[in-house]
Amino acid sequence: MYTEEDYLQLSGLQHFAFCRRQWALIHIENQWAENLRTVEGDLFHRRAHDEKQRELRGDVLILRGLPVSSPTLGLSGKCDIVEFHAAPTGVPLRGEPGSWRPYPVEYKKGVPKAGEEDILQLCAQAMCLEEMLCCELPEGALFYGETRRRVRVSFDAAIRQRVRDLAAEMHELYRRGHTPKVKPTKACNACSLKELCLPALFRKKNVADYLKQAVEDLP
Repeated sequence: MYTEEDYLQLSGLQHFAFCRRQWALIHIENQWAENLRTVEGDLFHRRAHDEKQRELRGDVLILRGLPVSSPTLGLSGKCDIVEFHAAPTGVPLRGEPGSWRPYPVEYKKGVPKAGEEDILQLCAQAMCLEEMLCCELPEGALFYGETRRRVRVSFDAAIRQRVRDLAAEMHELYRRGHTPKVKPTKACNACSLKELCLPALFRKKNVADYLKQAVEDLP
Protein backbone atom coordinates (compact mmCIF):
# COMPACT_ATOMS: atom_id res chain seq x y z
CA MET A 1 0.00 0.00 0.00
CA TYR A 2 1.28 3.44 -0.97
CA THR A 3 0.70 6.76 0.78
CA GLU A 4 -0.52 9.82 -1.11
CA GLU A 5 3.01 11.23 -1.11
CA ASP A 6 4.12 8.21 -3.14
CA TYR A 7 1.40 8.40 -5.80
CA LEU A 8 2.52 8.60 -9.43
CA GLN A 9 0.43 10.06 -12.25
CA LEU A 10 -2.04 7.55 -13.62
CA SER A 11 -1.72 9.07 -17.10
CA GLY A 12 1.97 8.16 -16.99
CA LEU A 13 1.03 4.50 -17.32
CA GLN A 14 0.27 5.11 -20.99
CA HIS A 15 3.66 6.80 -21.49
CA PHE A 16 5.39 3.97 -19.63
CA ALA A 17 3.76 1.23 -21.70
CA PHE A 18 4.65 3.09 -24.91
CA CYS A 19 8.25 3.97 -24.02
CA ARG A 20 9.91 3.75 -20.60
CA ARG A 21 12.46 6.40 -21.54
CA GLN A 22 9.71 8.82 -22.60
CA TRP A 23 8.00 8.27 -19.24
CA ALA A 24 11.21 8.84 -17.30
CA LEU A 25 12.05 12.04 -19.19
CA ILE A 26 8.61 13.43 -18.34
CA HIS A 27 7.98 12.10 -14.84
CA ILE A 28 11.49 11.79 -13.38
CA GLU A 29 13.46 14.49 -15.22
CA ASN A 30 10.44 16.84 -15.62
CA GLN A 31 11.17 17.46 -19.30
CA TRP A 32 8.47 18.22 -21.83
CA ALA A 33 8.12 19.51 -25.36
CA GLU A 34 5.06 20.19 -27.47
CA ASN A 35 4.36 19.19 -31.04
CA LEU A 36 1.23 19.26 -33.19
CA ARG A 37 0.02 15.92 -31.82
CA THR A 38 0.31 16.95 -28.17
CA VAL A 39 -1.40 20.32 -28.74
CA GLU A 40 -4.27 18.73 -30.66
CA GLY A 41 -4.64 16.08 -27.97
CA ASP A 42 -4.78 18.72 -25.23
CA LEU A 43 -7.49 20.67 -27.06
CA PHE A 44 -9.47 17.47 -27.64
CA HIS A 45 -9.43 16.66 -23.91
CA ARG A 46 -10.42 20.08 -22.58
CA ARG A 47 -14.19 19.53 -22.77
CA ALA A 48 -13.90 16.00 -21.40
CA HIS A 49 -11.99 17.36 -18.36
CA ASP A 50 -14.46 20.16 -17.61
CA GLU A 51 -15.47 19.25 -14.07
CA LYS A 52 -18.27 21.83 -14.07
CA GLN A 53 -20.21 19.82 -16.64
CA ARG A 54 -22.52 17.35 -14.94
CA GLU A 55 -25.20 15.82 -17.12
CA LEU A 56 -28.14 13.57 -16.43
CA ARG A 57 -29.40 11.87 -19.58
CA GLY A 58 -32.28 9.63 -18.65
CA ASP A 59 -30.84 6.94 -16.41
CA VAL A 60 -27.19 7.90 -17.11
CA LEU A 61 -25.34 10.45 -14.98
CA ILE A 62 -22.19 11.81 -16.69
CA LEU A 63 -19.30 13.20 -14.63
CA ARG A 64 -16.19 14.74 -16.23
CA GLY A 65 -12.67 15.09 -14.89
CA LEU A 66 -13.41 12.80 -11.94
CA PRO A 67 -10.38 12.47 -9.59
CA VAL A 68 -9.43 8.86 -8.82
CA SER A 69 -6.65 7.15 -6.88
CA SER A 70 -5.50 3.76 -5.68
CA PRO A 71 -3.33 3.13 -2.59
CA THR A 72 -2.73 -0.38 -3.91
CA LEU A 73 -1.34 0.74 -7.28
CA GLY A 74 0.09 4.00 -5.97
CA LEU A 75 -1.52 5.96 -8.82
CA SER A 76 -3.77 8.99 -8.98
CA GLY A 77 -5.27 11.07 -11.76
CA LYS A 78 -8.53 12.00 -13.45
CA CYS A 79 -10.95 10.10 -15.62
CA ASP A 80 -12.04 11.91 -18.78
CA ILE A 81 -15.63 10.76 -18.32
CA VAL A 82 -17.34 8.35 -15.95
CA GLU A 83 -20.89 7.38 -16.82
CA PHE A 84 -22.97 6.20 -13.89
CA HIS A 85 -25.79 3.99 -15.13
CA ALA A 86 -28.81 3.53 -12.86
CA ALA A 87 -28.78 -0.11 -11.74
CA PRO A 88 -30.14 -2.08 -8.77
CA THR A 89 -26.70 -3.65 -8.27
CA GLY A 90 -24.84 -0.32 -8.43
CA VAL A 91 -23.31 1.87 -5.73
CA PRO A 92 -24.86 4.87 -3.91
CA LEU A 93 -23.77 8.39 -4.92
CA ARG A 94 -23.94 11.38 -2.62
CA GLY A 95 -26.74 13.72 -3.66
CA GLU A 96 -28.27 11.21 -6.08
CA PRO A 97 -31.14 8.81 -5.32
CA GLY A 98 -30.85 5.13 -6.19
CA SER A 99 -27.85 3.03 -7.15
CA TRP A 100 -25.40 3.60 -9.99
CA ARG A 101 -22.95 1.41 -11.94
CA PRO A 102 -19.72 3.21 -12.99
CA TYR A 103 -18.52 3.00 -16.59
CA PRO A 104 -15.24 4.82 -17.42
CA VAL A 105 -14.76 6.35 -20.88
CA GLU A 106 -11.33 7.60 -21.97
CA TYR A 107 -11.09 10.04 -24.89
CA LYS A 108 -8.29 9.74 -27.45
CA LYS A 109 -7.75 12.11 -30.36
CA GLY A 110 -6.62 9.68 -33.06
CA VAL A 111 -7.50 6.13 -34.02
CA PRO A 112 -7.26 2.80 -32.16
CA LYS A 113 -3.64 1.81 -31.59
CA ALA A 114 -1.93 -1.49 -32.27
CA GLY A 115 -0.40 -1.41 -28.79
CA GLU A 116 -2.10 -1.85 -25.42
CA GLU A 117 -1.18 1.49 -23.83
CA ASP A 118 -4.68 3.02 -24.11
CA ILE A 119 -6.28 -0.13 -22.73
CA LEU A 120 -3.89 -0.17 -19.77
CA GLN A 121 -4.66 3.45 -18.88
CA LEU A 122 -8.40 2.79 -18.99
CA CYS A 123 -8.07 -0.38 -16.93
CA ALA A 124 -6.02 1.49 -14.30
CA GLN A 125 -8.83 4.05 -14.04
CA ALA A 126 -11.34 1.24 -13.55
CA MET A 127 -9.19 -0.37 -10.85
CA CYS A 128 -9.01 2.97 -9.03
CA LEU A 129 -12.80 3.35 -9.21
CA GLU A 130 -13.28 -0.19 -7.92
CA GLU A 131 -11.05 0.51 -4.94
CA MET A 132 -12.71 3.84 -4.16
CA LEU A 133 -16.32 2.72 -4.60
CA CYS A 134 -16.02 -0.92 -3.46
CA CYS A 135 -17.48 -2.34 -6.65
CA GLU A 136 -16.52 -4.39 -9.70
CA LEU A 137 -16.16 -2.91 -13.18
CA PRO A 138 -16.06 -5.55 -15.92
CA GLU A 139 -15.61 -3.10 -18.81
CA GLY A 140 -15.25 0.48 -20.05
CA ALA A 141 -14.75 2.22 -23.38
CA LEU A 142 -12.20 4.16 -25.42
CA PHE A 143 -13.59 6.93 -27.62
CA TYR A 144 -11.43 7.90 -30.62
CA GLY A 145 -11.85 11.34 -32.14
CA GLU A 146 -10.96 10.47 -35.73
CA THR A 147 -13.34 7.54 -36.01
CA ARG A 148 -15.95 9.10 -33.67
CA ARG A 149 -16.60 5.64 -32.28
CA ARG A 150 -16.28 3.84 -28.99
CA VAL A 151 -14.25 0.70 -28.53
CA ARG A 152 -15.43 -1.53 -25.69
CA VAL A 153 -12.71 -2.84 -23.41
CA SER A 154 -13.06 -5.83 -21.10
CA PHE A 155 -10.94 -5.75 -17.95
CA ASP A 156 -9.84 -9.37 -17.79
CA ALA A 157 -7.37 -10.88 -15.32
CA ALA A 158 -4.43 -10.62 -17.73
CA ILE A 159 -4.78 -6.88 -18.41
CA ARG A 160 -5.31 -6.20 -14.70
CA GLN A 161 -2.09 -8.05 -13.84
CA ARG A 162 -0.29 -6.10 -16.55
CA VAL A 163 -1.40 -2.85 -14.89
CA ARG A 164 -0.13 -4.06 -11.51
CA ASP A 165 3.23 -5.12 -12.95
CA LEU A 166 3.78 -1.86 -14.83
CA ALA A 167 2.75 0.26 -11.84
CA ALA A 168 5.24 -1.59 -9.63
CA GLU A 169 7.98 -1.13 -12.25
CA MET A 170 7.19 2.59 -12.51
CA HIS A 171 7.57 3.00 -8.75
CA GLU A 172 10.88 1.14 -8.77
CA LEU A 173 12.36 3.31 -11.54
CA TYR A 174 11.04 6.45 -9.85
CA ARG A 175 12.56 5.40 -6.53
CA ARG A 176 15.92 4.87 -8.21
CA GLY A 177 15.61 8.03 -10.29
CA HIS A 178 16.61 5.94 -13.29
CA THR A 179 16.05 6.97 -16.92
CA PRO A 180 16.32 3.89 -19.17
CA LYS A 181 18.13 3.92 -22.49
CA VAL A 182 16.01 4.25 -25.56
CA LYS A 183 15.18 1.44 -27.95
CA PRO A 184 14.78 3.38 -31.22
CA THR A 185 11.73 2.56 -33.34
CA LYS A 186 9.78 4.28 -36.12
CA ALA A 187 7.54 5.76 -33.42
CA CYS A 188 10.46 7.94 -32.24
CA ASN A 189 9.95 10.23 -35.24
CA ALA A 190 6.51 11.31 -34.01
CA CYS A 191 7.52 11.77 -30.36
CA SER A 192 7.53 15.37 -29.09
CA LEU A 193 10.58 14.53 -26.93
CA LYS A 194 12.72 13.40 -29.86
CA GLU A 195 15.15 16.32 -29.54
CA LEU A 196 15.46 15.76 -25.79
CA CYS A 197 15.71 11.98 -25.98
CA LEU A 198 18.18 11.90 -28.92
CA PRO A 199 17.34 8.35 -30.04
CA ALA A 200 19.98 8.60 -32.79
CA LEU A 201 22.61 8.75 -30.06
CA PHE A 202 21.80 5.20 -29.02
CA ARG A 203 22.14 3.90 -32.56
CA LYS A 204 25.84 4.77 -32.43
CA LYS A 205 28.46 2.54 -30.86
CA ASN A 206 29.40 5.25 -28.35
CA VAL A 207 29.10 8.97 -27.61
CA ALA A 208 32.43 9.73 -29.30
CA ASP A 209 31.18 8.27 -32.58
CA TYR A 210 27.99 10.30 -32.33
CA LEU A 211 29.83 13.58 -31.67
CA LYS A 212 32.32 12.89 -34.46
CA GLN A 213 29.49 12.32 -36.94
CA ALA A 214 27.68 15.43 -35.70
CA VAL A 215 30.78 17.57 -36.28
CA GLU A 216 31.29 16.11 -39.75
CA ASP A 217 27.68 16.95 -40.62
CA LEU A 218 28.14 20.65 -39.78
CA PRO A 219 28.06 22.95 -42.86
